[in-house]
Amino acid sequence: MGLISEGINKVRAFELPAGVFRDGDSVGVPRTALLRWQSSWQDKFYQVYVSGRYCGTSRDTNQRQMFVQLPNSFSSSVRIEVFAVDACEADVDFSGELADSEGKSGRVKIGLLREQNLALGARVNIYFDNGIGEIDYENPVNSEPIEIWADWQDKGGFGMSRFGRSDFGRDWSAGAGFAMGYYGRGQFGVDADLIEWVSEQLPAGVYKFAVKIIDGEGNESEPIECEEIFVEPAAKGVESLQVISFDEAEKKMVLGTN
Repeated sequence: MGLISEGINKVRAFELPAGVFRDGDSVGVPRTALLRWQSSWQDKFYQVYVSGRYCGTSRDTNQRQMFVQLPNSFSSSVRIEVFAVDACEADVDFSGELADSEGKSGRVKIGLLREQNLALGARVNIYFDNGIGEIDYENPVNSEPIEIWADWQDKGGFGMSRFGRSDFGRDWSAGAGFAMGYYGRGQFGVDADLIEWVSEQLPAGVYKFAVKIIDGEGNESEPIECEEIFVEPAAKGVESLQVISFDEAEKKMVLGTN
């Protein structure tokens, strides 16, 4: 059945005091919070996910609170979610189902397949338009060219090894193994290595990226342009949030920080 979000409400995270000063102010336990929630379910276990990562499961169906570890982040907010699950799935990590709902980071990730037909010494440069609509091919975004074959690797392929004598009846010597690369994206439907590049944090906007491959002699390929990417940075976290004012007639509340 998987994760169930219906029927769970009033999820609250509380700071744990590590000490209290004479004037009443307190200092919190770093990176730890007490999480509490209410639920209409009586026969479900509960799983907690912090920023899309599995954090723990309740010990029984009556538990409605849990201590959670928080990531050490001062630039973005932390998302905490509570789900109900069936008893048979209490220990199953469903974080893969939350991949599409991960918090936005303001960074762009580009994946490059390490194709077997690329020459030794080949490098990659990445370019972008800086949000103005025209890609700047004079100044790569990466500070240094990305080495496709950074380490020595035997290249696998049809007719390059003893025919059909490799693992799973394949015909190669030392290519990426089963489920050890980017599954099924290589030549002949076998696995391939995946190179990933992550940008610096970008302001909100629409960006275009492009990739060029450079061989060992300095020859450049035609640029391969990506589709437009909309970047939305994560909301910045706040501390010591308090009520500034409340309009009883309009039912509007104004929040602020110290």
